[in-house]
Amino acid sequence: MSQKISPLAGKPAPASILVDIPRLLAAYTDLQPDPSVPAQRVAFGTSGHRGSSFERSFNAWHILAISQAICDYRKAKGIDGPLFIGADTHALSQPAFENALEVLAANGVETMVSTGGEFTPTPAVSHAILVYNRGRTSGLADGIVITPSHNPPDNGGFKYNPSNGGPADTDITKWVENRANALLEGGLREVKRMPLAQARKASTTHEHDYLNHYVADLANVIDFDAIRGAGIRMGVDPLGGAGVHYWGPISERYRLDLTVVSDVVDPQFAFMSVDWDGKIRMDPSSKYAMQRLIGLKDRYDVAFACDTDHDRHGIVTRSSGLLEPNHYLSVLIDYLFRHRPQWNAQAAVGKTVVSTALIDRVAKRLGRQLYEVPVGFKWFAPGLFDGSLGFGCEESAGASLLRRDGTAWVTDKDGLVPALLSAEITAREGKDPGELYARLTNELGKPFANRVEAAATPAQKAKLSKLSPEQLKTDQLAGEKIEQVLDRAPGNGAAIGGIKAVAASGWFAARPSGTEAIYKIYAESFRDEAHLQALLSEAQSIVDAALA
Repeated sequence: MSQKISPLAGKPAPASILVDIPRLLAAYTDLQPDPSVPAQRVAFGTSGHRGSSFERSFNAWHILAISQAICDYRKAKGIDGPLFIGADTHALSQPAFENALEVLAANGVETMVSTGGEFTPTPAVSHAILVYNRGRTSGLADGIVITPSHNPPDNGGFKYNPSNGGPADTDITKWVENRANALLEGGLREVKRMPLAQARKASTTHEHDYLNHYVADLANVIDFDAIRGAGIRMGVDPLGGAGVHYWGPISERYRLDLTVVSDVVDPQFAFMSVDWDGKIRMDPSSKYAMQRLIGLKDRYDVAFACDTDHDRHGIVTRSSGLLEPNHYLSVLIDYLFRHRPQWNAQAAVGKTVVSTALIDRVAKRLGRQLYEVPVGFKWFAPGLFDGSLGFGCEESAGASLLRRDGTAWVTDKDGLVPALLSAEITAREGKDPGELYARLTNELGKPFANRVEAAATPAQKAKLSKLSPEQLKTDQLAGEKIEQVLDRAPGNGAAIGGIKAVAASGWFAARPSGTEAIYKIYAESFRDEAHLQALLSEAQSIVDAALA
């Protein structure tokens, strides 16, 4: 029932598991997807279209089709402002960027590419869209981010962000997905495309300095004076990701004691320690992937890392090593709502249904409304956009928040800001986030949490995603009365695509994976490890009975 840890986990990546980059890139151009095979069609999950060129799930044909579909969507919706496009350091991101540009230029879309071809973090694209659109009601901008996030080196990813700067919601992604698949089925005959050299020189292709625009604006989000004044020593490991060249300028501009542990960019990501399952994954919340930075923890007051597109963070403290995402998010919420006096007094705390219930307790003590939504950051974008949400987060270390003045910063996940906030917190509280977490749990209760995965057929996954509260055959959970069973998120009433059962001192949630043949069970106890194990095994039985 629990994850099987690979013998390679946490060890340096052996040469035998490194991806063959020339072969990967050849497969991207040479292998053609077959749209009659479901796994080779365009499919927008929670974070755009992802796949590997080896599997024929992320190839030139997909990108040409999706790019044309986005052009068609913009036309249908009258979106005629510039399109901001950014790419991360995965090997497949560069050819995908080039194919997208060929299509955007041929469709006459004003396209903002990064100055000098610099890698671009997801939050820098969201930031550029919002800054451009501020005060405008027409000629609005939108964007494309080319990244499979922290996924392995043989993966590629392609996301669309509409004019609110956040991840596209389901009605948009469904439209784009359907149109792209129709274009694939038609052999790309309706795709407009021009040669790359011509596209780069097109009058509609413009350079945009994402790096300096983003870095210069950070002072409106982070209290750098406090960090500098307290002399906080910081270390950052960009994990070879899109923000690799952002940290030096941040350090220089704000005169910080910030050491970039490594600025190596390597499409094989050979410098990584191997993740839990024997794969290379740039996951800043995994203790296996974060071995390099954890080993340096005593050199710094606080250290941090981001994933490949820099939209997720991992925090390492002297007191407790790598913090669990849920632990740091709880500390962050507790701190921010006490140290951002200009935020709207009604601004709510946003979390996904599978994030820790410690956040519920923190929000209650702060006197803030809790806004609980299904998994997926797109649910927070509107609230971050209009300021009704002060903060939004998901349990996998993705978060974003408002500027210090209470206006929108970015509406997609931002890994750099929560990372830098760990230094602001340490400066202003005189304790690192690990120590503050210990204090918080002392006051509000200590959670014990785990997530397990179990195999599931497509039919079982479909059944699980439509489970209703009535189908739960019990009113007891690990010796306590079940207080509520949810199939819709309390914050916005949207279907959670699974089920969540809550008792006085624990809860579990079960939902099918959007990408793999598994379902996930999340559980959390405010008692002890034994109670957590009871929750997990009962959750497993409840789900198995409902699926039977």
